[in-house]
Amino acid sequence: MAQRKSVTAATAKAGAAKAGSLKTGSGGAVAKKSAAKTVAKKSATKSAAAKRSVAKAASDAPSSDPRIDAYIAKSAPFARPILEHLRGVVHAACPAVEESIKWGMPSFVYRGKLMCGMAAFKQHATFGFWQGANIVGAEQSAGSDAMGQFGRLSTLADLPGKRELGALVKQAMALIESGAKRPPTKSAQAKPPVQAPADLKAALGKNAKARATFAAFPPSQQREYVEWIESAKREATRTSRLAQAVEWMAEGKVRNWKYMEK
Repeated sequence: MAQRKSVTAATAKAGAAKAGSLKTGSGGAVAKKSAAKTVAKKSATKSAAAKRSVAKAASDAPSSDPRIDAYIAKSAPFARPILEHLRGVVHAACPAVEESIKWGMPSFVYRGKLMCGMAAFKQHATFGFWQGANIVGAEQSAGSDAMGQFGRLSTLADLPGKRELGALVKQAMALIESGAKRPPTKSAQAKPPVQAPADLKAALGKNAKARATFAAFPPSQQREYVEWIESAKREATRTSRLAQAVEWMAEGKVRNWKYMEK
């Protein structure tokens, strides 16, 4: 009898041990499954965060127009660093700027409004603000010997410093945000009839084709040539412009024909 009780107790003990083992194994499996879910959840969270980061970086990237890339690449070697510098300054000061091509030249648009633009020619580059008179003053805007307000640019040294230029860009942004209007240009104001200077009359008198072209021009196109010649500050410059004007008019060209062809 004692031996039978001993066997029964041993059997019960073994069964309890086996049950405990099964319970422990089941609990371990559940724990492992829970840990795997946690890892998967963390991985998914990191992946989503990474995607958001990439999307934000893409949205924050400068708006680049491949046509401007091509324009710069085709420009004269001296002009490329000038155009690249101007482009970089505009984007740094105005991250929301959009690039475009207007009148054949690289332009920068903010909130749907033209803000500024640049161009390159054979011997110089230019840069200007659409509301130049409101930014640098009417005198400097009108007194430039080239397009824009900064004259003929042949090196980076011809431009204001990066900080000063960036401040002008921000000023142009503020004008657009405030809804400010561009002041009337000279061409928008009433002007007296065009009077060709004596030296231009004499030069046209020697070239029948140029004379006929000038006579056929509307007053606005005649005035462009006259003002270009008369704005020369040196006699040598005036003589050079006079000869160039006669040559272009003999070919039937208006004063700003280069800008129209681009």
